[in-house]
Amino acid sequence: MASIRNIFRHALQDEDNRLLMASSPIFIMHILALGALFTGFSWAAVLALLITYVVRVFALTAGFHRYFSHRSFKTSRTFQFIMAWVGTSAAQLGPMWWAANHRHHHQHSDKEEDIHSPVVKDAFWAHIGWVMCRAYGTIQHHRIKDLNKYPELRFIDRFHILPVLSLIGLLYVVGAGLNIYFPSLGTSGMQMVMWGFFLSTILVYHVTFCVNSVTHIVGSKRFNNDDESRNSWWVALLTFGEGWHNNHHRWPLSARQGMYWWEFDLSYLLLCGLEKVGLVWDIKVYPKSIYEEAANITVDDKAV
Repeated sequence: MASIRNIFRHALQDEDNRLLMASSPIFIMHILALGALFTGFSWAAVLALLITYVVRVFALTAGFHRYFSHRSFKTSRTFQFIMAWVGTSAAQLGPMWWAANHRHHHQHSDKEEDIHSPVVKDAFWAHIGWVMCRAYGTIQHHRIKDLNKYPELRFIDRFHILPVLSLIGLLYVVGAGLNIYFPSLGTSGMQMVMWGFFLSTILVYHVTFCVNSVTHIVGSKRFNNDDESRNSWWVALLTFGEGWHNNHHRWPLSARQGMYWWEFDLSYLLLCGLEKVGLVWDIKVYPKSIYEEAANITVDDKAV
């Protein structure tokens, strides 16, 4: 962890990085999250934070990443819309923008064209700087022709503020209602918004952004991919399986990223549960040849 702190300390010395921080809406989000300190504490607010964290991280990992970016399973148009709406409420723009940039990353991973490689530039840029940069705010439509045919997805990407506002509104109504009918809980509409949206969103930002930064810097490499993707167990825990990044870069089409039972992948387990109730189907996993390849490679299993 000391090495990660040193990396970010060095990155923040860059003037361009500091200018990005000062001018970005994401930086303002961090400031607004401090409002949680002034709205008080309640267990209802903590529960709201946990729920909005878990639901939105899953919508990003299983929805934006494994489904929209890699098409690693199939689902109905209705559930596709739900994943898009919930994922967009995490304030990381829409599924089409997200998927297009991620497909670009896989095509140019840790090469000069990669827009968020800590190897090419620095850890701060890979973690959050590139998201702050307005130059990457447009959608690369040529990379997502399979998604362009859905007008509802184009609507969400164009009006990506609507899912955000719907979550804020829902949290405020729930908090205000609890304040009226269950005042002993000590919550309010503003408290629920601060904890369930702003503070939760900041946590979602940084755990998902760790996949772009941390898992290309520290961790173990099972496969000798043509990049610096690495497996990190603690990033996997925080991101529901996304930390098995070296595995993922070896076979991006798999909805399962942890290859073995000890590589915990909550998103995959939840997808299996959704498959049992018929919400998703045709879940792709690593082929036998990948397991055979892994068995024949000396694994760097140093502690992360």
